[in-house]
Amino acid sequence: MNEKLRLLAKDLTTDFPRSPREVLGGYVFAARVLDKCRAVLAGTAGEYHFDCPLDNFFFGFAEIKADAFKAMVEAGATDAEMGDWIAKNAKVRERVEVIRWNNEWRGKRMSELPDGLQEFMEDYIPECLPRHRPVGFFFDIYDIEEGRM
Repeated sequence: MNEKLRLLAKDLTTDFPRSPREVLGGYVFAARVLDKCRAVLAGTAGEYHFDCPLDNFFFGFAEIKADAFKAMVEAGATDAEMGDWIAKNAKVRERVEVIRWNNEWRGKRMSELPDGLQEFMEDYIPECLPRHRPVGFFFDIYDIEEGRM
């Protein structure tokens, strides 16, 4: 394994990836996807997965292939380098279109998620989140569970 990658990778068995709200390369999800990818490559992902359905919301909109993203990460790219790479390799869109997409996800409620994800979260939320913490938005699930809210 690349030494630079080893130093950049979080140990997700003891830490959490960044919030899906955090922006990298102009996109929500991307910083979290990067943290999970690094951890998978370093063997420190724990229960986290790379190229999962959540990651694919980002990959689908940006029209970036997960394998190409992973290859860049495997080379030991820093956050800044990955942000530049994402900006250069994502589908060219008007800035406001990306902003709208980011804001749509920041404000997405459970009822606005794809049916399969709503069904999964129906069981996941009461099982994994404290009962006294109501979920207002989809991203809240991650931030509550990982102690950011």
